[in-house]
Amino acid sequence: MSRLHVVSGKGGTGKTTVAAALALALATEGRRTLLVEVEGRQGIAQLFETEALPYEERKIAVGPASDGASPWGSPRSESAGESSRGGGRRSGGEVHALAIDAERALLDYLQMFYKLGSAGRALKKLGAIDFATTIAPGLRDVLLTGKACEAVRRKDKSGKFVYDAVVMDAPPTGRITRFLNVNDEVAGLAKIGPIHNQAQAVMRVLKSPETAVHLVTLLEEMPVQETADGVAELRAAGIPVGGVVINMTRPALLDNGALDSAARGARTGVAKALSEAGLGGARRGGLADRLIDPLLEQAREHAERVELERAEHAELTAIGLPTYELELLPEGVDLAGLYHLARDLRKQGPI
Repeated sequence: MSRLHVVSGKGGTGKTTVAAALALALATEGRRTLLVEVEGRQGIAQLFETEALPYEERKIAVGPASDGASPWGSPRSESAGESSRGGGRRSGGEVHALAIDAERALLDYLQMFYKLGSAGRALKKLGAIDFATTIAPGLRDVLLTGKACEAVRRKDKSGKFVYDAVVMDAPPTGRITRFLNVNDEVAGLAKIGPIHNQAQAVMRVLKSPETAVHLVTLLEEMPVQETADGVAELRAAGIPVGGVVINMTRPALLDNGALDSAARGARTGVAKALSEAGLGGARRGGLADRLIDPLLEQAREHAERVELERAEHAELTAIGLPTYELELLPEGVDLAGLYHLARDLRKQGPI
C-alpha cells in the first residue's frame, strides 16, 4: 500500500501551502504523488498557478530533482527513465492533483454499488445529492475520505500502486478528528450494507500504519494549543499522528546577550555604536542619541517575540512528535517558493 499523508492545521497557519510543499517533496526520484483537496476552495490550483482543478486527477507539477541518496527512501521504479543510473543527480517524479467534490463522489458511489447511471445524474438535477450530503454530513465525509483512500489502494495492471503517496489537504484541526473518524459518523446511518462497508474500508486505511496526520502550526499561543488538543483527540480516536510542521518561522536577529540587553532596555554603548556607524555624534541630544529609544523599543519587541516563540516551541516539543520547521517567505509563496519549501522539508525528512 502507498502512504496517506493528511495535513491539517488551524486556519491561517498555511496548511494548504504545507500540503503542496509536502507533495512536491515526496515526488522525488521517479515517485508519483497525488495531492487531494476536499474543501472546494481551489487553493491548490492557486498555489501551482494553474486553472481550477476539475473532478479528475491531473498532473500539475514535476518534483524537484535530487542529488544522490535521499532521506525519503529508494525510488519506486528505475524503469522508463524514472531515475538516473548509477546514482548522481536523479530526476523528479510527478505531482498529480484532485479536487474532490462530494456530489460527484456520491454519483460515483451510486454508480459503483447501485448501477444507477443516468438515474444518478437525474437525482443530481433534482437536488437529491445536495439534500443527502446536507442531512447526513457523516456521509459527506465518508465520500471525501473514501475517494482519497481509494487512490491509496489503487494499483495498475502490473500490480504496482499507482501512487507512492497521497497527500490530503484536510479540514482545520478543530474538525479533523470528526472528519477522519467516519466510522463513528455513519454509525447512526447504516449498521450494514454498502455505506457501512465503505466506512469500514476507509477506517482500515485511516487507522493503518500507512496513514499519518501532520498538524501545521505557528509559534503562537492559539495555534499551538489547538495543535496539542488535536493531537490528543486523534490519539484517542486511534488515528496515527505523524509530525508537527512549524510554519512561517522567523530567525532571531540578535544573539542571547543582545536579546537580554534589549529586554532590559540597556542604552550602554548604543549611542557610541551608532556614532561609529556614521549616524552623528554620540553627545546627548545628537542624532545618534535620538535614535536610541526607537531602536530599543523595536529591540524590546523583538526580544519579547523571541521569548514567547521559545516558550511555544517548548510546548510543541513536549507533545513528543517529530517537528519540522519552514521559514517565512517575505515575498509570499509562489511556485518558486513552493519548491524552496519542498527542499527544506526534504532536508528535514523523512516525514
